Amino acid sequence: MDLHTPANAVPSIDDTDLGDLLEDLHGIHAGLDLILDGLRHIAHDRHTIDTTQTLCAALAGSADCDLVAAIALTVARLADADSNPALRTLPLEQQKEARLAGEQTAYALTDPDLHQHASETAAAIDA
Repeated sequence: MDLHTPANAVPSIDDTDLGDLLEDLHGIHAGLDLILDGLRHIAHDRHTIDTTQTLCAALAGSADCDLVAAIALTVARLADADSNPALRTLPLEQQKEARLAGEQTAYALTDPDLHQHASETAAAIDA
């Protein structure tokens, strides 16, 4: 991929790992499509150094206040029959397993070590 685009334009994410992933996830759920559209917009937008640094932190740079943490807590909510009535038809033991797996997912995705690299990226960009 040529990073030196005419007139210093923001390069397209089409035919990149990011573009392919966003395309693969498209159509699963309208809410997910909104998130994907937002990520596509962020990837194609022209940013300042300040907004770049802020976005890196907001996307994955803080275990308690970023998009990854929001996704983690959403997975935990979806996996809990108390907050997702669809799971209430499952046997009680299966409900407990799902809730535990959701809690473990949230715990893993909010681990500070997971966010360290994005945090360091944001710090490296901070002007």
